[in-house]
Amino acid sequence: MESFDLKRYTHLGDAVYEVFVRENIVFKTKSLNCMHKNTTAFVCADFQAKMAEIIFENFLNDEEKEIFRRARNLPLTVNKKNKPDIHRYATAFECITGYFYLTDRQRLNEMFEIVKENMDI
Repeated sequence: MESFDLKRYTHLGDAVYEVFVRENIVFKTKSLNCMHKNTTAFVCADFQAKMAEIIFENFLNDEEKEIFRRARNLPLTVNKKNKPDIHRYATAFECITGYFYLTDRQRLNEMFEIVKENMDI
């Protein structure tokens, strides 16, 4: 698998994950302000990095872990105030999300169930 594919998975995974979060928030909150606060709390590098660690340890098989590792090592452009390690894990999370979206929707849904368990809305 080329790094170009990993970048495509990551780009797509970012969009898929944001839609997932918004779908789970829109019917559980009453105000736009609350929707926005919840969305930004879950569609951020810190939360994605936390989820990445959980799914890496408890969910991914060996083949998926290899995709995750390769995505985690993609070159990043991170500004000085952000922590590169957090962004690496967030990138890997987005990549595996995109990979599952394109290759195994059942696996994606299973992963999203783990994410839902960790969302406090």
